Amino acid sequence: MKSGFIGIIGRPNVGKSTLLNKILGEKIAITSEKAQTTRNRIKGIYTEIGKGTEDVQMIFLDTPGIHKPKNKLGNAINETAINTYRGVDVALLVIDGSKPFGRGDEHMISLMKDISVPRILIINKIDLISPEEYIDIYEKYMKEDLFDDVFGISALNGTNVSELIENLKKYMLDGPMYFPDDISTDSPMRFLVSEIIREKILMYLEQEIPHGVAVEIEEYDEEDSITRIGAVIICENPRHKSIIIGKGGRKIKGIGKSARLEIEELVGTKVFLSLWVKVKDKWRNSDTMIKNLGFKDE
Repeated sequence: MKSGFIGIIGRPNVGKSTLLNKILGEKIAITSEKAQTTRNRIKGIYTEIGKGTEDVQMIFLDTPGIHKPKNKLGNAINETAINTYRGVDVALLVIDGSKPFGRGDEHMISLMKDISVPRILIINKIDLISPEEYIDIYEKYMKEDLFDDVFGISALNGTNVSELIENLKKYMLDGPMYFPDDISTDSPMRFLVSEIIREKILMYLEQEIPHGVAVEIEEYDEEDSITRIGAVIICENPRHKSIIIGKGGRKIKGIGKSARLEIEELVGTKVFLSLWVKVKDKWRNSDTMIKNLGFKDE
């Protein structure tokens, strides 16, 4: 068997989580148009047994977008992403081809110079750019002589994703099957549920307060025909709490209903979901809160 670990690296909102979900053929990472949607390192497990000349297992590590931090949470998120470079067998740098090249992209190139494993450039969202624009991006990055391969893809539409998967197989080494062949992630169910709730918050809050919100699962009880979940939505001040709840509780009811329907698909039972909102002043600058919520590497 061939196996290995692949780090998916890039700036916020370039499509890393969308790419991982497309590779796996199912949703294990939440997505939104808001920056810093991914806060934790998420493991996606792609396994092929008996489909080709050799069995393969590729473990993808989807990382938070690297950005200029404004608080301790931002520092912890960056640290999680950068720590992923250590121990992977291949590094994928994902960029948004529809956005202009800037200082953030230059910073990513400088980080890639410190990586000793094979590096692959993924130019995402090629459906939004012309062939001439693609060539211009290609030339900007390839002049650094850093990358072993380049792929233009549309993670959303799936364009060239299967070709990318086939190409990655050649970088895998003889090794064990690290995980059973019937799972796509090792993330605990509590984590997946909290992420679904947070995704719905991002959707319902639009541009109001997405970055100051976290979700903590306080109750998770599985019964024969129903799963009972109690979750706390953490925000930073009373005004944010009022926005999350909404007039007459309409906003939090919408968040709860949307999350419950998706969680039911995930767990395969009816779900009774209770949501509360708590204010934790300046929690994004609290080392204790950041660690307790699982945002900081041990």
